[in-house]
Amino acid sequence: MYIDIRHISKAFNGQSALNDINFGVQEGKLTALLGPSGCGKTTLLRVLAGLETAGSGQVAIAGRIVDDIKPQERGIGFVFQNYALFRYLNVYDNVAFGLKTKHWPAAKIKTRVQELLDLTGLTDLAQRYPDQLSGGQKQRVAFVRAIAPNPKVLFLDEPFAALDSQIRQELRIWLKNLIHQVGITSIFVTHDHEEAIETADEIVVMNQGQIQQVGTPLEIYYQPQNEFVANFIGHSSLLKNPDLNGYDLPSTACQVQIRPEHVHIHKLSKKVTSFGQSATVTAVQFKGLTTNVALDVQGQKLLAYWDAGATPLGIGEQVQITIERLVVFQNNQSQILKAQSTAQRQIQVL
Repeated sequence: MYIDIRHISKAFNGQSALNDINFGVQEGKLTALLGPSGCGKTTLLRVLAGLETAGSGQVAIAGRIVDDIKPQERGIGFVFQNYALFRYLNVYDNVAFGLKTKHWPAAKIKTRVQELLDLTGLTDLAQRYPDQLSGGQKQRVAFVRAIAPNPKVLFLDEPFAALDSQIRQELRIWLKNLIHQVGITSIFVTHDHEEAIETADEIVVMNQGQIQQVGTPLEIYYQPQNEFVANFIGHSSLLKNPDLNGYDLPSTACQVQIRPEHVHIHKLSKKVTSFGQSATVTAVQFKGLTTNVALDVQGQKLLAYWDAGATPLGIGEQVQITIERLVVFQNNQSQILKAQSTAQRQIQVL
């Protein structure tokens, strides 16, 4: 692994912030540290950058153990959520700043800065000052300034937090393409599951100072290993001990996760398979292309989607549903079940 994190622990005033953190990041990949506020993700990023000292454990970057190496000597670039641009320097000089402090030759600085401005579409903004830029433009400059000195790795702390939703989405795509194009190994911190899923090559889900799961966005979304990951990633329903047609669920205590896209609603006027389950519509929310629907199933809330162009559903309407797929959590194990005939049912133990 290009970044190797082994048994990192950290406490503040006797309170554990990080508890035996272990994972690695492959070279050239973009990894997200994802979790709720206070879960330890920013503390971990600061430990990796050398801005905090771990209580125990070891960090290696490009094969070199960096625990006793100063931040400025670790070969890292760091992007803060508040941009941290120099107000009195224009875009060109902001990008060139780190190169000048490292005493690059003037000709080499000019070539490098122009190369990055051209690569990132910032050439026309080179002479503007930060107060003449939009939030999205400022963040792009901050990214470019961070990678200008050719760091071994790039760390980003909530890089999109200060931006509105449309600009955030545009920058996610821009950043992912830039990192893959430049080939720089990167870790970013976020509490936004959509941001992590859309942007990262791999996600490290954290809670209360511990890693809950590490995997690709597809693995994290469709194969959550525990109830926390299932509830935190995306939109889903967690049902306790349900009795669902088409599934042989455990007779003992369990929880079942169901994604709304795996729930199919059928009006009673239409023929439904024997796997149909009775449900009552309790809420309807128009969202544009789709309509979000809340259903009552055996006294529990189940989320589903409904085609916005179809005949509207009414609150209190009785419907039938079929559930295409679900995940069962029991005894610290998770199982993926797909609704098929009993003889064909597929079960995957994670």
